[in-house]
Parts: sequence; C-alpha cells; structure tokens
Amino acid sequence: MIRATSFQGKSVAVFGLGASGLAAAESLRDGGAIVSAWDDGVAARDAAIARDIPLADLRVADWSAFAAVVLAPGVPLTHPEPHWTVAKARASGVEIIGDIEIFTRERAEHAPGAPFIAITGTNGKSTTTALVSHILRHAGLDVQMGGNIGRPILTLDPPEPGRFHVIEMSSFQIDLTPTLAPTLGVMLNVTADHIDRHGTIENYAAVKERIVQGAEIAAVCIDDDYGLAMLRRRIAVGPAVAFSAKKSLAPGYSLLEDTIVCSNREGLAVKLGSLTGIPTLRGRHNGQNALAAVAAVRECLNALGRSTDLDWQGALSSFPGLPHRLEEIGRLGKALFVNDSKATNADSTEKALGSFQGDIYWIVGGKPKAGGIESLAPYFNRISKAYLIGEAADEFARTLEGKVDFLRSGTLDEAVWAASSDAQASDAAEPVVMLSPACASYDQFRNFEVRGEIFRGLVASLPGIVMRASP
Repeated sequence: MIRATSFQGKSVAVFGLGASGLAAAESLRDGGAIVSAWDDGVAARDAAIARDIPLADLRVADWSAFAAVVLAPGVPLTHPEPHWTVAKARASGVEIIGDIEIFTRERAEHAPGAPFIAITGTNGKSTTTALVSHILRHAGLDVQMGGNIGRPILTLDPPEPGRFHVIEMSSFQIDLTPTLAPTLGVMLNVTADHIDRHGTIENYAAVKERIVQGAEIAAVCIDDDYGLAMLRRRIAVGPAVAFSAKKSLAPGYSLLEDTIVCSNREGLAVKLGSLTGIPTLRGRHNGQNALAAVAAVRECLNALGRSTDLDWQGALSSFPGLPHRLEEIGRLGKALFVNDSKATNADSTEKALGSFQGDIYWIVGGKPKAGGIESLAPYFNRISKAYLIGEAADEFARTLEGKVDFLRSGTLDEAVWAASSDAQASDAAEPVVMLSPACASYDQFRNFEVRGEIFRGLVASLPGIVMRASP
C-alpha cells in the first residue's frame, strides 16, 4: 500500500468506493489525511465501513473544508454533464483528482527518479502494459503493474529508485491526473470511443495526449493521424521516439513482417525479436502492442543508463497473454475456442477477426457502442455464422442481414451451445468459436471479466473439451 503522506493533516473527500476508491481512502487515511468518503450505493458504503473508512454524506458536507476531492474514474467531469460532486467542488474551488494523481505526488515527493512507465491508447493498452511488465520481470527487475489493469495503483508497493511502476491509464484516469509526468509515456492509438464522456473525438484525443506531453520521454505510434500529430507536437518540446507497425522508420521502431526492428537515423537496424509462432501475440494489432512494449522498455532503460542487452526473444516467446483478450481457452476436436470478451468496441473486435483467416463462429453483442459493427463489413467473409446476444441483437441483425448467416441466441449460454455444435459440423480444418462482443457487457454482466469467465465456464462444460490453463 502507498500511503498518501502528501495530504497529511488535510481534509479530503473521496467519492466512488469501488476498488480504486477504497484504496484511495485507505491510502489517505493511513497517510494522515482527514477522510470523508461517500458512494451512492449502500453496498459500497458497507464495504467502506468494514475497512474502517470514515463516511460522510457529501451532498450535505461543507465543501469549503476540503483540500481536494478524489473521484472514481467513471465519474463524469464534463459530458454528458458534470457530476454533482464536480459541480460542488468547482463552486468551492476544491481540486479534483484521481487515485493516480496521489501516486504521482508521492513519487515526486519521495522518489522522483523512480521508473514510471504510463501507457494509454484506445486499444491494446492492457496487452502492452502486461507485456512491458513481463519483459522487465524476465530481465530480473522489480516491477509493479496496475492502474486500469489488475490492481489499483495505491495498493502497489511504493516508488523506489530501482522499482518500475508500469501503469495502464484510461482517458478517465488521465483526466484526473493533472501532474502526470512519467519517465516514459506510451501512446498506442486513437479511435472513436468514450465520446459520451468527452464530447468529441478531438477532446478525447487531447486528454490522451497529456500522457505524451508530461513524460520525460514519449513513445508514440504514428499509425493513425492523431498519433502522428502528437509526435510532431512532442518533438518540438522534448525527447520522443516513433514506432509503427505499418511502415519502416529510421530512426524509430518498426514491425517488418513479424520482426521487431530498431533503426537509427543512418538506417542501421537492430533486430530485437520475432513474433512468428507466438500464439499470445497473434495478429497485426498484437504486433503493434509488442512493438510498443519493446520500444518502451528499451527507451526507458536507455534513459536510466541501464543495459538494453536483454533476452528480447525469450521474453516475447514466454509471454502468457491476457485473460479475455484473444485468449485460446480450449479445443474440442478440431475446433478452437477463443475468449475475446475484452473487445468492447468494434475496433477491438476488428483486431480479433483479422487474426484468423476464416471459419469463425462469432458470438457478438451486448450493450452496443455508437456505430455498431458496420465498420467490420470487410471481415464478414471470414465469418461462417454469428450468434447475437444482448441488447444489440436486433441492431446487429439488421447489419448482418443478407451478408452473414446469423442466429438470435439472446443469451451467452445459448450462443455457446449453438456455435459449438455448428463448429463441430464444419468441414474446416480449424473452425474458431470466438466470443468477441464489440459491445460493453453491462446489459447482462457486471463487466467484461465476468462475461469472459462465464464464457470460459460454459466452454469448460462442453463434453470432450480440452481446456487450457488461464494466464
């Protein structure tokens, strides 16, 4: 646990008592702050009481007494309208921050040189964060991973000079971290997502760019126009390195076929590793993720004056992958079952569909995002049949009508049984039953992790299935 000593003796409000909110409240309390915590949900307040966190109804509190309010990442700051806590904080001149801001202040105060790698992007940030952590651990280094993946940041061990904090950051978290200044900031990509929270894609991209602006060194993918523009702005003010999975760069990091290459300005290239035959890094999108991870580790080690002579190939080949992201979970005869529950938008599902040449039995649906699945039309010829679940079923049926054979399954269990049966009857050499919903999970499941675990359980119940262990 990281204790928030930078708020010692100060009154701090905490709103939103999920995992990160509870950790923030405990960190502040243990650091000597006077905490007033609240959540609109009774169960969340009960969880706080069980952990000896002081509660106070912030609707009737004296906000002029607070030095700051720590918000859960999901609390709206601007769109569709500011949350009532935001309005109260602004009216009283109270600083609005998140749990990662507490970390950045503790690092600045106690261990300003401690290695801190922050990673963002619309898609791929979880895989990249996990792979950066894996490469560093493979090299025998002390690594703490968290943020938007795994553990809340304040539950990690505190920053120290030899300890690497590798932190995934969503746009929501970046918005609540005004002093964000990592050793290295990684920008992967920008596509339309969370527009309901940020208003426009331009606003969304501007929030993402803060991870580049504040970093000592920036590593930016230039495979979309937003990234390229960010790199150009960054170069004008500080050190930056480019990487691309689409073109050869000199200087920069490139993915040439399946090989990660670093080139200098003179075009002299160093081959760092091959992705050929690594199932956990299947697909062009994972090529970008691996490229980003290698660039991040290498540039961070360079900046710290450490050796970059690592076993890059060994680290890449031993990467176990992420649960719920193109996770090969089992085989039934010739059929492969893939859990891609983390694909909560069409852009993410595009990466999954693009990772297989065809014979896909696609389980899709949930709470739909803007644009639906129309952008996936170039991949429809790879889909043998689609199984529609959740709120999106009718909308997706209209999109697929006359283009892809589909079944309105309604529920995940019905979809799994139907897809499994159809895959077994297929003449294909390796039919793929894949859950890649292109939707949020909230219509039927608490989150995508629960959706993925239920899918795993349903697959495990199929007679004759041979399951793979979870990563």
